[in-house]
Amino acid sequence: MGPPLKLHELIQEIRSAKTQSEEREVIQRECADIRSSFRDEDSLYRGRSLAKLLYVHMLGYPAHFGQMECLKLIASSKFTDKRIGYLGAMMLLDERQDAHLLITNSMKRDLEHSSPVIKGLALCTLACLGSTEMCRDLAGEVEQLLQNSTGHVKKKAVLCAVHIIRKVPELVEMFVPVSEELLGEKRHGVLYGAVLLVTEICQQQPEACKRFCKLLPLLLQKLKQIMSGYSPDHVVSGVTDPFLQVRLLHLLKILGQNDESVCDAMSDLLAQVSTCTDTQSNAGNSVLYETVLTIVDTKSASGLRVLAVNILGRFLLSNDKNIRYVALTSLNRLVQSDYAAVQRHRGTIVECLRQTDSSLNKKALELCFALVNETNILPMMKEIQRFLQTCPLELKQQCTSGIFLCAERYSPSTRWHIDTIMGTLVTAGESVRDDTVSQLIHLISGASELHGYIVRRLYLAVSEDIGQQPLVQVATWCIGEYGELLISGSSEEPVSEDDVLDVLEGILQSHISLPNTRAYTLTAIMKLSTRFKHCTDRIRRVVSIYSSCHDVELQQRAVEYNAMFKKYDHMRSAILEKMPLPEKSTEDNEHAMPELSEAKKSIPIDNSQINSIQPTSQVTDLLGLLEVSTDTTMNPSSTPVPPLLQNITSGSSLLDLLDEPINHAIPTLVVYSKDGLQVEFSFMRPPSNPALLVITSSATNSSSSDISDFQLQAAVPKSIQIQLQAPNGSLVPAFEGGSVTQCIRVLNPQKVPLKMRLRFSCLHNGNTVQEMCEVSNFPSATWQ
Repeated sequence: MGPPLKLHELIQEIRSAKTQSEEREVIQRECADIRSSFRDEDSLYRGRSLAKLLYVHMLGYPAHFGQMECLKLIASSKFTDKRIGYLGAMMLLDERQDAHLLITNSMKRDLEHSSPVIKGLALCTLACLGSTEMCRDLAGEVEQLLQNSTGHVKKKAVLCAVHIIRKVPELVEMFVPVSEELLGEKRHGVLYGAVLLVTEICQQQPEACKRFCKLLPLLLQKLKQIMSGYSPDHVVSGVTDPFLQVRLLHLLKILGQNDESVCDAMSDLLAQVSTCTDTQSNAGNSVLYETVLTIVDTKSASGLRVLAVNILGRFLLSNDKNIRYVALTSLNRLVQSDYAAVQRHRGTIVECLRQTDSSLNKKALELCFALVNETNILPMMKEIQRFLQTCPLELKQQCTSGIFLCAERYSPSTRWHIDTIMGTLVTAGESVRDDTVSQLIHLISGASELHGYIVRRLYLAVSEDIGQQPLVQVATWCIGEYGELLISGSSEEPVSEDDVLDVLEGILQSHISLPNTRAYTLTAIMKLSTRFKHCTDRIRRVVSIYSSCHDVELQQRAVEYNAMFKKYDHMRSAILEKMPLPEKSTEDNEHAMPELSEAKKSIPIDNSQINSIQPTSQVTDLLGLLEVSTDTTMNPSSTPVPPLLQNITSGSSLLDLLDEPINHAIPTLVVYSKDGLQVEFSFMRPPSNPALLVITSSATNSSSSDISDFQLQAAVPKSIQIQLQAPNGSLVPAFEGGSVTQCIRVLNPQKVPLKMRLRFSCLHNGNTVQEMCEVSNFPSATWQ
């Protein structure tokens, strides 16, 4: 056989392959020849074979069989063999494989070699794949090289020391003295590595910062020299040595975080960097950005902080989207501490809402909401609502939630508040939070002086368009409550009773109406039977038509309303009277279906009907709870509930229907708290049925992003019965802007200690989250 192919010949042959199968054939044939060469211990061509194998590895083909050959080449006395061997080790080995430990002795010898080039090969390999054990064994040799070696070796040794500190933090003390000496180096590469080493030491061991603070004048001098001097070898886009400037500024930030004297000493230099650095290139902008971070993260003077905010304001005017994004992100961090300074750039920030980049829109929107206050609420809401008309679909829900929160907090008047929410509902459509309808209904019910204006405006809105379902739900509720104001002189122009009923019947019959919207509408029509004088027969006919509807919810409502016309006609006016103004302490979710809450006043309900509810479904994926074979779990969708009970919201207790006193002595219990999501249980036990426990689960979100698709499932031992009612929503707003509540009824006739397994599932920051926990620390008053 002749000599094997050379590397360039193999590359040429592979590139000449016309199909992938031909390429695989060439590589398989060459790999077979390389294996034969390794087996024959062909030392003459071992380096050439390994070089070809590394090229094959770069193409994505397996090359693990060359690992041991790397060790043989490293142990060779030839430089050419060592070079290929170390290169192969860095590519084919890592610290997860035990084979890399076999080169420790060879590397130790090479670190003590007389040739600086061989020392450099060993240092590069150690910094690339050094494990904890290898770093601990070779740290002494690296320290010696930091003290006594040429600039070429010392530069590599500094970077190797950084790797050692990251892998073995307890070796920090070994490199502190030598790092102080290295900061005085004049060679650029060594100085850059020394700054990086000191930064890593300060991050791994904060106590070392006090020692390096003594070298602050030296660091400031180095930075001044870079700014005032000119080094053609290190100029990038007209900025002298931006990489070293950024590293020095980062180190100054770490040293000045908890030391006011350091901040005072470097304040003049930071101001000089901020005003003298060129902003026409990315290199200059990177230096300015690091300067801003240094000012923000240290206890700098107020004038410097204003200067930092102004730099970020100039970034917002850049044509580069990445720079604008960085500026918006940084301003979001500063808005709480330097509110007035950020407020000066409000106009520029609002301009970012008009950009076509959705990531810029999101950051600008968050910052705009943070800048809203009592004085600028009107112009800011006008700009944000204009943005809502054209914003990307994925930002609409965030935008509407922010508008609702700002309007609730800073609204100048109730009328403006209501107009803003209704205008947002018209624009946003379905992209609103689940509790928006109930919150707006709550707000409208408390503005008695505006009822005529509101019902008139909502009536005109749904007369033109019924596509915005949340708005239609609010409108039908208002028409049902205050419909008499439409036909009286209280509104701008009276409307006939038939016209109002025509609009409501159109909503009922429309194919785009949601089941919940139809339920609101049918209840509104029923309420109008006590508010309108001449359309009672028409209303009775409409209600009787839906007694045979395929929608079970509508059918049940229609049957019950027909019963009111027939058996309880003398009570109809009292049952369908206007909703009273809810107390401020009640949860917003109690008003998700407020049109039926007054039914508790007049309709008798058998208490045994509630206590006899039995489970009909089981969650099989919660089996095995508490060493029992079957868990009993109640789902609101599968549990038969008596008429009218299905319309009570999950946030209110079923016991309210019985007008019985509630025991409030049981303390609340936090059953889950992680990543901003907290679930809290509150307990109530009716005196008439000691075996029944009513739990109200409240989920809040303190993180900076909304939690969607939130679901709670629960399971208990089979000696206990449990019923989960439907929650008031599935979106848990950020910054504790609301809560998702759910009513859980537990029947424990044997009074055994209560234990429960909970499973939570939600969507947070684009990731699906599933958590399970077991609660066994219920207060004794919940089951005794």
